[in-house]
Amino acid sequence: MHTTFEIQTSGAGLYEFTHAPARWINGQGNGLLTLLVQHTSASLLVQKNSDPKVQTDLQAFFSRLVPPTSDPSMS
Repeated sequence: MHTTFEIQTSGAGLYEFTHAPARWINGQGNGLLTLLVQHTSASLLVQKNSDPKVQTDLQAFFSRLVPPTSDPSMS
């Protein structure tokens, strides 16, 4: 079985999309969920979100790892 989840984004950032896959899983019973991101500059991050500062800390880390640029050849 194949299901597609589309996530609308507005640029770089962290996007929560737990609810759609969770609803799908609840209707399936037992099984395995494999997620694929078809974009060259996107990745999946699995975390609990138990502390609101987690996203702030992750955004700061990613900004240090890959600093923003105004050079159009780098976007």
